[in-house]
Amino acid sequence: MSDKCNTCPSASGCSTDPAQCGVEIETLLGSLNKVRNVVVVMSGKGGVGKSSVTALLASELRRAGKKVGVLDADITGPSQPKAFGIKNESGLKANDYGIVPPQSKTGIKIISINFFLPNEDDPVIWRGPMLAGAVKQFWGEIDWRDLDYLVVDLPPGTGDVPLTVMQTLPVSGIVIVSSPQDLAFMVVKKTIKMAQKMDIPILGLVENMSYAICPHCDEKLQLFGEPQGKQVAAETGIEFLGELPWDAKLNTLVDQGLVEDYDSADMKQIAEQIMIKLP
Repeated sequence: MSDKCNTCPSASGCSTDPAQCGVEIETLLGSLNKVRNVVVVMSGKGGVGKSSVTALLASELRRAGKKVGVLDADITGPSQPKAFGIKNESGLKANDYGIVPPQSKTGIKIISINFFLPNEDDPVIWRGPMLAGAVKQFWGEIDWRDLDYLVVDLPPGTGDVPLTVMQTLPVSGIVIVSSPQDLAFMVVKKTIKMAQKMDIPILGLVENMSYAICPHCDEKLQLFGEPQGKQVAAETGIEFLGELPWDAKLNTLVDQGLVEDYDSADMKQIAEQIMIKLP
């Protein structure tokens, strides 16, 4: 019985569930969580490697000795468990403080809708409110405990889930991801304007797949056109964090669940900039 039941005239012989009579029930869920920085990774459109950037950023932050978590908010297209090689075959565990998130081999805490599905390739066929509700639960009902950085992988666009994250979570800053195509940058500008209208700090822009390195001659190949990241960042008034190449080795490691084994000097520099902005 809640303490608030003491003021109810029927409390002496009441058998009603407090939840049914409007009494707020105190909960321990998430009560021990102390997340210092929430870093949101988002893009205007799909296919630019946003989820890969999320996994690489989390890995670099962890490599720097930080306590890191990943919230996979792309409910209909979750990919973080695959990238980190977590199948969670034994099932999720819970305690009084919430669901205990599985950990990667280096200790990154990860939560994803895939952990709740019978099979990792089962679809999530939900409307917007249910998607948004799941993200709220991933924030408030997970036993994250003490984290330096919680990196949030958003679905592309400016729909229900990105809006929910920006309005519900204490977002410290946003990392915008795009690729060199004109179409990608046209759409990413919408994302930038959304964040600016909601007065949420943008940490900067990462241009993914800016180039590829020829394995035979080490020549830089611009597979998707001339890099435009610096120009777009300047036009929109945000900082350019850096370029990342298209790398077949990274694709292989992600498929094997070994994204943490990927060594990227470019991502290390990007992570260092974020740690300076959000110590």
